[in-house]
Amino acid sequence: MRKLFRILAILLVLLLVVGGAFVGSSYKWLSQPLTTLQEPVIYEVPRGASLRAVARDLRERGVIDRPQVWIAAGRLSGKASSLKAGEYRIEPGCSPRDVLDLLSSGQVVLHGITFVEGSRFVDILAQLRANPAVRIEYANRSEEEIMRAVGKPGVHPEGQFFPDTYHFPRHTPDIEILKLASARMSAELEKAWAERAPDLPLAGPYEALILASIVEKETALDRERPLIAGVFVERLRRGMRLQTDPTVIYGIGANFDGNIRRADLLRDTPYNTYTRAGLPPTPIALPGLESLRAAVRPEVTGKLFFVATGEPDGSHYFSESFAEHQAAVQRYLQRLRSRQ
Repeated sequence: MRKLFRILAILLVLLLVVGGAFVGSSYKWLSQPLTTLQEPVIYEVPRGASLRAVARDLRERGVIDRPQVWIAAGRLSGKASSLKAGEYRIEPGCSPRDVLDLLSSGQVVLHGITFVEGSRFVDILAQLRANPAVRIEYANRSEEEIMRAVGKPGVHPEGQFFPDTYHFPRHTPDIEILKLASARMSAELEKAWAERAPDLPLAGPYEALILASIVEKETALDRERPLIAGVFVERLRRGMRLQTDPTVIYGIGANFDGNIRRADLLRDTPYNTYTRAGLPPTPIALPGLESLRAAVRPEVTGKLFFVATGEPDGSHYFSESFAEHQAAVQRYLQRLRSRQ
């Protein structure tokens, strides 16, 4: 009997030693940098995934090599049920415990999409459809359905979305990104309108948005935007037609082949500012912040015309009289011919 007790005691000691060694090595493994990870890994925790399933996936991806220890650590720490769905970037040098903390933190990888100044509503829908991180729900629906979902029923979509870069987790619905861009435009337009110059010939913020979109399409130079807005404001005050090519091009729509002809300037559409007085019925593009500011605080100098100089910077020459403008046009055409 004593011999049996001695054997059992020895076995118990051995178990304690082995168990202690296992616990020690497991604790050390949890805290040391992963030797299996040589480059960043993007891992997506599926919605509703269990700790065991994630551990199996991580082993298959070569991230961890002791999944059972990782599972035990997750259960002991209470994080087994707190894993959050989404994409995570696992960096070299992190430990298995870091991975566990990361996947339960909700600090998911953010993707981006950039709506560029001067682009149109059809362009941003195409961008949404082409972005693999966006979940498409509305980008293929009608404009009416989209604007209703955005919260602006009955509003024309052109110009209603602020050009900027928006960051979002993978699988974000397209309508959520559009809502962000729409809310941003509303806020920026409201702020700009509140800071407007007195006696503008604009009926309200929407007309300021229309004017800003035209300014956006007329120049890429921020320093020129107030001057161009000033030309259009002066024309509106005098009852002159705006006669701006970008509105004509917008009215031509998908049929525009890159060349604007005299016949296009004479063909009447709601957007032809050569045949119709005043502003067009809607914006023609997404105006940026500088164009919004220029539309509400234009630099009115009495100039009524402008034409490209032909310089590499894309600048324009501004004129008060038609004769001066015609001379500037001839200089521009001569410069083009000399380059050709």
